[in-house]
Amino acid sequence: MTYSVKEIFHTLQGEGRHTGRAAVFCRFAGCNFWSGLEKDRAAADCSFCDTDFIGTNGIGGGKFKKPEDLAGAARKLWDDNTDEPEASPFIVCTGGEPLMQLDPPLIKAFQAAGFEVAAETNGSLPCPPELDWVCVSPKNLDKLVQVTGDELKLVYPQENVRPEDVAHLNFKNFYLQPLDEKGKDHTKAAVQYCRDHPKWRLSLQTHKILGIA
Repeated sequence: MTYSVKEIFHTLQGEGRHTGRAAVFCRFAGCNFWSGLEKDRAAADCSFCDTDFIGTNGIGGGKFKKPEDLAGAARKLWDDNTDEPEASPFIVCTGGEPLMQLDPPLIKAFQAAGFEVAAETNGSLPCPPELDWVCVSPKNLDKLVQVTGDELKLVYPQENVRPEDVAHLNFKNFYLQPLDEKGKDHTKAAVQYCRDHPKWRLSLQTHKILGIA
């Protein structure tokens, strides 16, 4: 298959369990919960997305015909941006919805290039078992099929999914992340929920706080 990638960039992971870890981000184009067009936002399964995932015109983006081509581009970016290229290469596959494109051949190509491979998904599609790290951020309970993984990261608050709806699922880490909503700050509510329910830990979007990509 041809892989359509919006952008590939080197940064620090800003959220969840791997906050602060150097990583290559591979953002795939397209999502099954929202077209990415403002005219469709109100009716989307995820109406609060803050990411541009339309097209392949971002930094490092494009269409890649072979898994090895995309893995090679990601590895070059890693090598060009670190003084210790063999120290824990890490790639985060995100979107949009990465599992619309992220398949076992590509995962294996990333791993052959030396990467630990993580995916950030809405959980509506099953994760390939080859993944090294699975982070699910539920947006619609009726479409949630990936109910196990390494990390459940729930945007809070949201109408369609409450923490108590997913706290029983088989994940190793549970994170509550305040909804980034214009004109509103949900941080205090998320902090209080984590204090009252110690199973949950607070996740902040540190990349936004720091002003990095």
